[in-house]
Amino acid sequence: MTGTGPEHDDTAGSGSGTPAHTGPGPAFLGAQQAAGVIAAKHRGDFAGAEQLLIAMGDERAQARGFCLFAELSLALVRAQTGQPMDELIQGLSLLMADAAHSGPPPGLDQAA
Repeated sequence: MTGTGPEHDDTAGSGSGTPAHTGPGPAFLGAQQAAGVIAAKHRGDFAGAEQLLIAMGDERAQARGFCLFAELSLALVRAQTGQPMDELIQGLSLLMADAAHSGPPPGLDQAA
């Protein structure tokens, strides 16, 4: 996230330095939808997960939502463990590399 774009324009709005919109930005709504997709998958509701994914919009909107969801999830883990972000990402990367060779860990082996 670069902090650019209209959702970060402090000159928008009433001149008070606040953004023009009052609700969460599209990326945050996308992150909430991404969380719903993942929750539905873990409940075994694959059709519901697919419907939620489609409702998120095009591939760019989906990517933004899942990216922000991943960043927020890692920030939560970092806050609870005290691990540096680079260390968390390295561990996740190793887990993904292992899954590419031996399959995903139990509980993550269900298709989307």
